[in-house]
Amino acid sequence: MIACVIALEAALLPCLPARELQAIDRSAHPYHQIDVERHARDFMEAAKKLQLHLIGLQREDLPTRPEMLRKEIEKMEEELKTKTELIAKQERLIQGWREELKDQLDKHIMELERV
Repeated sequence: MIACVIALEAALLPCLPARELQAIDRSAHPYHQIDVERHARDFMEAAKKLQLHLIGLQREDLPTRPEMLRKEIEKMEEELKTKTELIAKQERLIQGWREELKDQLDKHIMELERV
């Protein structure tokens, strides 16, 4: 990552004050030198901020493979628990329906025996 920032600096630094550098070659006025220095200083400050930001990103603790797997397992276990509870609820409903149907069947059988 640091190499990328260095490459970025190396690539952009010559491009930044090109007009001012050409003007210095043609002009003897000292304010051109001040502009070039200001642009170079601004660029270097921006590059430093970018570098510090990228280094900060690099230092952030990314979850390791075992931690990612642990989290995935925890999610799967939670999903399994939820689905198990849903299945148990559905089984209780089915059992209730079976009892209701058995009661209705018994009633119909009793009525048919009466007739």
